[in-house]
Amino acid sequence: MTTQPPPQGNPFAQNQPQAPQQPQGQNPYAQGQPGFPQQAGQPGFPQQGAPYAPVPPQPARRKLSFKTIKNIVIAVVVVGVAVGGYIASRDDADTAAVGDCMHRGSTNDSDPDLEVVDCGDSKAQYVVLAKIEGSFSALTAESKCKEAAKDFQYSYTESGSGSDFLLCLKDK
Repeated sequence: MTTQPPPQGNPFAQNQPQAPQQPQGQNPYAQGQPGFPQQAGQPGFPQQGAPYAPVPPQPARRKLSFKTIKNIVIAVVVVGVAVGGYIASRDDADTAAVGDCMHRGSTNDSDPDLEVVDCGDSKAQYVVLAKIEGSFSALTAESKCKEAAKDFQYSYTESGSGSDFLLCLKDK
């Protein structure tokens, strides 16, 4: 019996056509090969625009300048004075009602600086018997208080502050 050496290579490849051989070192998928379109991002392909625009960096935070801090402090002080003035004026004579007690803050008869106080307070000096809206002279104020409150002792008129009125008062 004679033995034959085994056939070299693939015995089934004999009947199949062979693919054309590429030269060594070349990429079969390289650019310029027929049947393979160039794609964006590959070397040699002109960049016409990225699919997304680059995100700009965040701007640096500004520090508060001395001028800005000064303006904020001034605004806070102005608001504080306005609120304080409003709170202080809430117990002026123009807020008085019948039955309220009053305190005289000044000895000046032309500006007695009357303010509303609690009737249990030791500062309470007068009781409001009547409050009449309108502008009155000294003579008409006396006659109006006589009509509105028979046992009044003092009259107080205020005008020019947006609301004119007359208070008829007596000692507490």
